[in-house]
Amino acid sequence: MTQYAIRRVLLMFPTLIFVALVTFALAQVAPGSPFERNPDKPLPPSVVENLTRKYGLDRPIHEQFGIYLANAVRLDFGESIVRRRPVAEIIGQGLPVTAQLGLQAMVVALVVAIPLGIVSALRQNTIVDYGSVFFATVGTTIPSFVLGIFSIYIFGVALGWVPFVGWGSSCGVLPSCDVKRMVLPTVLLAAGPAAFLTRLTRAAVLEAVRQDFIRTARSKGLRERAVIFVHALRNALIPIVTIIGPVTAGLLVGSFFIEYIFNIPGSGREYIRAINSRDYPVIMGTTMLYALFIVVANLVVDLTYGVVDPRIKVGR
Repeated sequence: MTQYAIRRVLLMFPTLIFVALVTFALAQVAPGSPFERNPDKPLPPSVVENLTRKYGLDRPIHEQFGIYLANAVRLDFGESIVRRRPVAEIIGQGLPVTAQLGLQAMVVALVVAIPLGIVSALRQNTIVDYGSVFFATVGTTIPSFVLGIFSIYIFGVALGWVPFVGWGSSCGVLPSCDVKRMVLPTVLLAAGPAAFLTRLTRAAVLEAVRQDFIRTARSKGLRERAVIFVHALRNALIPIVTIIGPVTAGLLVGSFFIEYIFNIPGSGREYIRAINSRDYPVIMGTTMLYALFIVVANLVVDLTYGVVDPRIKVGR
């Protein structure tokens, strides 16, 4: 187990380096420049030359990448070309909001998906089952930004039930206390994971109730509730528990569309703005942060899988 954990931790570093290399290369070949933000009022060539030299963009690509990696090891992600602020400061300012939005969406997804998947499996081929399958299909096929636009128009503009811009004002511990402004972004961000987890829960419960040990438990005269909740669900929830880590990381990574649509001041919105303005340091820093979330989540799942399911021997 210890050797396996060490190998998995060491594997994180080449993974992050590969992500940094791909992101750096894509940013370099993308058309546009951070110094061409206003075509109507272009900067003088001398100013562009000085800025290019200041940020090291005139150096060879391999040299730029090497300098970035050397600075990143020291947790120095550079300065935003557009906003003239440290990248760590920009990301750190929006990260609490992104984390709050992602965790809220994860809680909503679990509260909806697990009971719905269980009921759907136990009531197979009924209207409840058909409804959950329809929800799972719609939630996994329609992108969140499409749902966001329609939801803003229906619930925000046409019906006026909830506000749909911003994230509220700061009020102490939480980045926001305006609950109404949290409703639409949280629900929309949770829709995809909830649909996926519903399908996963339904399939896992259906497989569990058809196993031999369930028939044995019923033949012993146990109550149906005990058979389902003590024996079947205990085994059915294993794949759900192991997928929670990557899904949570995916929520944090995938929130930038929702943040941009609803003008939520999170790190995801800054990421979209950085892409639009070709702000290379912010793009690199945010991508590396999101990549770190994913590899850490996968590492935690791999290391805890053997604890969740005793039949699995990690590292063998």
